Amino acid sequence: MDDFTDINLENDNQPNSNTSFRPPSMFQMTFNEMTKDMRFVGIFIIIYGAIQCLSIIGAIVGIPLILIGLRMRESADQFDNFKLTNNAHAMRTGFELQAKYFRLTKIIIIISLVIMVIAIILFFAILIPLITSIYHTQSYNQYG
Repeated sequence: MDDFTDINLENDNQPNSNTSFRPPSMFQMTFNEMTKDMRFVGIFIIIYGAIQCLSIIGAIVGIPLILIGLRMRESADQFDNFKLTNNAHAMRTGFELQAKYFRLTKIIIIISLVIMVIAIILFFAILIPLITSIYHTQSYNQYG
């Protein structure tokens, strides 16, 4: 599975004449759409990470999000390089960068869930004593 030297995106059924028009295959169209989607997702994640960095707590998640978006864009660049040159190293690098994207995304999801759980616990830890003190104050004022 490590050997990508025989990969070719061209149709082998078509003659190699430069004058004949060969429509792109379904794989080529899907491959083009995938790289465009990867670029969009990368830009969106970079922008979202920058917005997250506007708060100090958000920067904990925002900075890695920016790195994640950059990995996705770099991966799309490598896949485009592979498409143009049929270079197996470019495809391998693209997959490695995409694997880093997914690994970092998994870590960010876990960190985000932990922060949300802590925020919910803190919310109720503050809310319940507040409600109890308001109830006791009203009870004291009623009978006092």
